Amino acid sequence: MDVLSILPIQILHGIVYGMLLFLVASGLTLIFGMMGVLNFAHGALYMLGAYFSFSILQWTGHFWLSLIIAPLMVMVVGMILERFFLRKVHSYGHAHELLLTFGMAYILEEAVKMIWGNEPLLVVLPRILQGSVPLFGVEYPVYRLFILAVSFLVFALMFLVLFKTRAGIIVRAAVANKEMVDALGFNVPLVFLLLFGMGAWLAGVAGVIGGPYLITNPAMATTIIIDLFVVVVVGGLGSVEGALIASLLIGQLQSIGILFLPQFAIVFEFLLMALVLIFRPHGLMGESK
Repeated sequence: MDVLSILPIQILHGIVYGMLLFLVASGLTLIFGMMGVLNFAHGALYMLGAYFSFSILQWTGHFWLSLIIAPLMVMVVGMILERFFLRKVHSYGHAHELLLTFGMAYILEEAVKMIWGNEPLLVVLPRILQGSVPLFGVEYPVYRLFILAVSFLVFALMFLVLFKTRAGIIVRAAVANKEMVDALGFNVPLVFLLLFGMGAWLAGVAGVIGGPYLITNPAMATTIIIDLFVVVVVGGLGSVEGALIASLLIGQLQSIGILFLPQFAIVFEFLLMALVLIFRPHGLMGESK
């Protein structure tokens, strides 16, 4: 099979990974881009989603139940992190946030190793998500198409909530001018707490569906965190549309890069970030200030 014949499948692989990356990065975009909180523990929240899902699946035998409950559990962990830790150091700047969240990420990773062990965990998918379907002349896994569907659904949901609802207007107003929103009688700390919780929930959803795809293991957090910050920088701070575009670009760079230049595939996303920082420092869809 020549390279060009498998190119469509590689492109689809890139879209699948890009959309999974978007699920995680969209949460970081909300937290880092809108709130200005440098959350290095976001990858650890994604990892927790995968492990919580595994345990719920083991106890109940229902994948769909784990898809509902595990992200909510991650949301609670994220809100605790914001309320009792990050809020205390936010006023001191990004250096304190970086040190705190890096430490929290390390603690969560070690806790995962203590509870679930160091070995990769096998997630048994429901029958409807097993198997494959004919696509571009090959058998393509149904589960990867499921990842695509969930990711696009979440993107549509985020867009509607942030831009078409009163709650979304309040959130964006609080990000732009929290003093004014506070003067209007809204509880800004509560708004930010819920926003942080939403970002953690998105990471949890990504962990649930990403665990079976990328293998549930303690290295999940560190494997994805660099890609996440590249997405946020390339897409533009606070831009959900930018996060989507950047995630898809990075997915393609990795997938096509592995096909043609596997030894340099990891370099391409950093070259993209460097070009964006040189020619459009506020990101592809970010607003200059």
